[in-house]
Amino acid sequence: MQNSQTDRSLFIAAAEHQGISDTVKHRLSQRCIYPPFPENYQYALFAMGCFWGAERRFWQQPGVWVTAVGYAGGHTTHPTYTEVCTGLTGHTEAVLVVFDPAQISFSELLQVFWQSHDPTQGLRQGNDIGSQYRSAIYCMDEQQLDEAQASSEHYQARLSAAGRARITTEVGLMPAFYYAEPMHQQYLLLNPNGYCGLQGTGVMY
Repeated sequence: MQNSQTDRSLFIAAAEHQGISDTVKHRLSQRCIYPPFPENYQYALFAMGCFWGAERRFWQQPGVWVTAVGYAGGHTTHPTYTEVCTGLTGHTEAVLVVFDPAQISFSELLQVFWQSHDPTQGLRQGNDIGSQYRSAIYCMDEQQLDEAQASSEHYQARLSAAGRARITTEVGLMPAFYYAEPMHQQYLLLNPNGYCGLQGTGVMY
């Protein structure tokens, strides 16, 4: 898939709802967080609890072009952070990860995902409770979807061998992604001592 042709309807900016510029740049890389992305790059959404720490985990990976946080998988349009936190919109806090597959594979990103949180907790992640903290992988195409589903089965076998519970991660094709408000983008870069509840199971992928 050539991302210069990315359907922008999947990336619905907060700009449309809040008058925010759609030229916002990542605070660390200074790359635009909105499409179009570089030719032949790929993207996916990962939800693994509070998106502040999750975004940092992914922007630290070599080969990741840009990251952004937002809301996905819900049933309302243009949700705000306050609305998502009520649990009534159905969205989960997600991280958009745009990456160069020549430098880092989707499989490697999946390994980061599975090992960085507990995918068995349902509508929570540690002390963060609510549907907005549920685990999810939203894929850009069928090839990624097949790989994500296979990775879930693989990690379930690892978890089961360790006596852990069943995976509750939602795996599907990418729904509309609503960018979160600017204060949440790269939050832990602006607030290095800010809250991060990210914690894995200790079970290796």
